[in-house]
Amino acid sequence: MTSAASKQLLPVYDKPMIYYPLSTLMAAGAREILVISTPEDLPRFERLLGDGARWGCRFEFAEQAHPEGLAQAFVIGEEFAAGERVALVLGDNIFFGTQLRERLRAAASAEAATVFAYHVSDPERYGVIEFDGDRPKAIVEKPTRPVSNFAVPGLYFFPGDVAEVARRVRKSDRGEYEITEVIAHYLEAENLTVEILDRGTAWLDTGTFESLMQAAQFVQVVEQRQGLKIGCPEETAWREGLIDSAALCELAAPLRKSGYGDYLLGLLADRS
Repeated sequence: MTSAASKQLLPVYDKPMIYYPLSTLMAAGAREILVISTPEDLPRFERLLGDGARWGCRFEFAEQAHPEGLAQAFVIGEEFAAGERVALVLGDNIFFGTQLRERLRAAASAEAATVFAYHVSDPERYGVIEFDGDRPKAIVEKPTRPVSNFAVPGLYFFPGDVAEVARRVRKSDRGEYEITEVIAHYLEAENLTVEILDRGTAWLDTGTFESLMQAAQFVQVVEQRQGLKIGCPEETAWREGLIDSAALCELAAPLRKSGYGDYLLGLLADRS
């Protein structure tokens, strides 16, 4: 499926996959976002997203020539981040929950590196956190024998020195610069906070065919039941005060035939 287009451009029910993590970053308070992808796919992302101005943000784009691991993103984006606190979200991760925005804002404003822990049935697919009581003890990438069922979702917040830390990471046996090595640095320095996501929060990783289908079905069920969309950047921008109602109406106009535009206009009607 990804031989012709990036997975993050595939649909998850009614939106491109990348809309979901972008909305998560925007809800966390991010206004300047760097999209990192392959040289082949970057023009497609630029065509879809533009410069971000229509959503009240600033988007830039950078190449990762070869898939050499998540930690490399901090080195690629070092100039963009300019020593400020940064967040990294994977393009195929979807988050949903009633208190999620508040938890994201807290993580974004904290001083320590902050990651989340989420109870899963298949921890061997992820980086796994080992706890000593309530304190994180270690983190292991894709263990064959997981020490816990708490996986680290693809959403991370780091201090401004993270690029320097990432540059010291060596390639693993998998040939990648592992994000777990970056997290382990802050853990050893006692500068890491691990927030456990409760049962009221959904984390969907669309890394397999099955999970991609499950994510689409989850979004469909919630949206049709509640009448509210998940991962809608236009709505997020409007609710965060990044764009006004006139701008939202302008964004909705060319999308009315799909029903997406009618939903955006319905938000204005509900508020009035």
